[in-house]
Amino acid sequence: MTKVLVVSYSYTGTSRRVAQLLRDQQGWEVAEIAEVRPRSGAFGNLRCLLDSLFRRCPEIRYGGPPPRHFDTVVLVSPIWGQQLAGPMRSFVTRRRDHLPDVAVVSVMGGSGAPNAVAEIGRIIGRAPILSTALTMQEVNDGSCADRLQRFGTAVWHASVQRRGHTAGHADDQHVTSGAPMGAIEPGPTSPTPRDIPCTASPSR
Repeated sequence: MTKVLVVSYSYTGTSRRVAQLLRDQQGWEVAEIAEVRPRSGAFGNLRCLLDSLFRRCPEIRYGGPPPRHFDTVVLVSPIWGQQLAGPMRSFVTRRRDHLPDVAVVSVMGGSGAPNAVAEIGRIIGRAPILSTALTMQEVNDGSCADRLQRFGTAVWHASVQRRGHTAGHADDQHVTSGAPMGAIEPGPTSPTPRDIPCTASPSR
């Protein structure tokens, strides 16, 4: 049986809602990253920017199940200063040798999702199998739900396909998520990731 884990870090609660929505839609287990030194207010926002600017890895706590026990881990994280949020950087860096395939959901006010996906790929030494980006406005007004469900379904099918390939039972079928996201084709012999773009205008 294919197992998918959703791991989120949330500063304001928005990314947590995305992770919970994936849990409700797909029935996946959810775990959360927490900071040892919680941040808040203007100083907390400044720390966010400095973490992004200097690629810092703040100290974190993670009490969820071991990622290595799953076939795929979906990482849900905000974007800070157009870069990956520091606590998620800490998690990926510390767990990189034990992470299975990863998919990425970036939650942003404006832009920067491709930078986060690229950084995760550099840290773990391979590209995420799938990625998407949601704006805070889409999460707050609920308009992201249908697209997130299609993304989750695509992750599930890609995980099943790749698990079968690892076990020596891969076939030639590809995963198609349908409009408006288009085709996602993590081919069994060349698992090139496809980004599922955010079609709404970014909110700032």
